[in-house]
Amino acid sequence: MVDMDISIHNAFLPHTDRDAAVAFYCDTLGFDLRNDVGYNGMHWLTVGHPDQPGTSLVLTPPAADPGVTDEERRTIREMMAKGTYAILTLATPDLDATFEKLQASDAEVVQEPIDQPYGIRDCAIRDPFGNLIRINQVS
Repeated sequence: MVDMDISIHNAFLPHTDRDAAVAFYCDTLGFDLRNDVGYNGMHWLTVGHPDQPGTSLVLTPPAADPGVTDEERRTIREMMAKGTYAILTLATPDLDATFEKLQASDAEVVQEPIDQPYGIRDCAIRDPFGNLIRINQVS
């Protein structure tokens, strides 16, 4: 095996509303807003946990790529609404406390905290755009 010094720098999720994205990812989850780039009425937002300056989540307009057709854009938006387009997994040392705060924030709960048969304890919510967010309990 080749020894490489490599890490995750950015991951991407789609969003359709800048203000709702900032409210959810910054106000509810506690991430910092690191960058907000606007272009033609669209926004690319970079957020991240304050204790993880080298890892960011980039919230992008869905299918902003000019090579994506209008039909593909519609399909992406439909999949987002159903929660089948993108998934993000986060981790916390106190799942129950995190879940309580999320539930109090009116986040859409998909699954309350549960011990999974494959050895993890997790819960699931949706962001305001339908993206599924799973949160794992970690030591």
